[in-house]
Amino acid sequence: MTIKTMTAASLTALVLGSGAAMADTWRYAMEEALNEVQGIFAQKFKEEVEANSDHEVQLFPFGTLGESDNILEQTQSGILQFVNQSPGFTGSLIPEAQVFFVPYLLPEDQEQLVSFFRNSETINSIFPELYAQQGLELLTMYPEGEVMVTSNRPIAAPADFSDVKVRVMTNPLLVSSYQAFGATPTPLPWGEVYGGLQTGIIDGQENPAFFIESTRMYEVQDHITRLGHNNFTTALMANKDFFDALPPEDQEVIRNATDAAFDHIIDYQQGLTEESLEKIRAARPSVTVTTLTEEQRAPFRETAGQVEATFLEIGGPRAQEVLDQMKADLEAAAS
Repeated sequence: MTIKTMTAASLTALVLGSGAAMADTWRYAMEEALNEVQGIFAQKFKEEVEANSDHEVQLFPFGTLGESDNILEQTQSGILQFVNQSPGFTGSLIPEAQVFFVPYLLPEDQEQLVSFFRNSETINSIFPELYAQQGLELLTMYPEGEVMVTSNRPIAAPADFSDVKVRVMTNPLLVSSYQAFGATPTPLPWGEVYGGLQTGIIDGQENPAFFIESTRMYEVQDHITRLGHNNFTTALMANKDFFDALPPEDQEVIRNATDAAFDHIIDYQQGLTEESLEKIRAARPSVTVTTLTEEQRAPFRETAGQVEATFLEIGGPRAQEVLDQMKADLEAAAS
């Protein structure tokens, strides 16, 4: 499952083609396949743009143009116009975005979660300024599903994570979070994860159920544990120079398409987690799926304060502002 990274020259030749022929084509890359959540979102975005403008949207699923860091760089440089990527990979670039990896911060209640993503001042006011400093127009953030841990040993307490090498995205706060849980976090590009689990380079990983099912992680893992610690967050961004240069009508098309895709992906996810777990059980009945009780989760929850403190140390100059506003947004979503 290795992915060959294209050179800048070959990539540019591929996506730019003959120049004039591509003038009305917008290029959009993502971290997942077309049949996964980001791909479903992207297809709805493409449908809306093409139905309401003369533009075409060309989609590049995961692996087409390299790993996550490659597609982000290509968007910043203007080779791509859009990129769908988790804050897990933009955390080193925008350290404040690591706030999404403080465990037990986001609510488990789906209605509250969606309300937060729709109305959050953090997402709608603070983050656009931070992303703009990196040449990116933040169009939206949305949840992809409850994060679950897969492993080859049962996990019911922090002690069970001892000596377990858990693959994490290259995100300092996610590393700190799993260290607090008692695991050995191991940053690894996604293209190397399946092989790493097969060979024992890593012992586990975390992802939503749909991704565990679609990438067949259950073939090389015996246990799935629902710690209830997080929901996978992702973001749609545009190259800022590209977006700012568009006429107002095209900017409106993009924003309307983003809103439509957000609504669509929220509806699409209804029941997706349980459906994916059922598919996993059917494909490999020996895999255990365990939801930790509130009592079992308590020692994991206790690590949140430690990870918050780390976030305030490494989360950039606006870390305190981001954390405070995000908590206020979450409180509003719960009311």
